[in-house]
Amino acid sequence: MSIIITGDETPSIDFAPKTTVAEVVQNVRTILGTIKYQIPLDREFGIDGTAVDRPMPQAKAMLTTEIIKQIKQYEPRATVKSIDFTGGLDGKLIPRVEVKISETQ
Repeated sequence: MSIIITGDETPSIDFAPKTTVAEVVQNVRTILGTIKYQIPLDREFGIDGTAVDRPMPQAKAMLTTEIIKQIKQYEPRATVKSIDFTGGLDGKLIPRVEVKISETQ
């Protein structure tokens, strides 16, 4: 099953997701919405913020690599199929991540 998750959605926390798919989607949204070094007991969790103020192609490349790495490490039930970015003239990049969810891991 493939699902598209965007980085501009505010993650709502469900402490008891009813399905594996809901749990994985919530976890990926949390990864996308967290900047590295924000979590005191796991400083490596989240997306590296050093892409800020970089040229757009370089920022996209950095974020793509970081998103794939973080999802692979922190949510192994999700496999990244594709990553696109949307954004306006304000320079804000919003990731649009397509993941394939494996419910067996």
